[in-house]
Amino acid sequence: MFETIKNILIEEFAIDADMITESARLDTDLGISSLDLAELAFRCESEFGVEIKDEDIATLLTVGDIANYIDDNRQ
Repeated sequence: MFETIKNILIEEFAIDADMITESARLDTDLGISSLDLAELAFRCESEFGVEIKDEDIATLLTVGDIANYIDDNRQ
């Protein structure tokens, strides 16, 4: 799952692969804005078939947080 999220970040946001780790902060380390985060959440929803609630998006601070959220909420 991490590798898929990493690939999304590389493809959609042109982030250097070496910068993307599970502990990388989306905002400060990867430069993801709140608008970018909403787009990332939408892409992950379609990729993994999971709903990411609007109120939960703000709690996703690291790449690992996204992976864990998806893992915990997959059906």
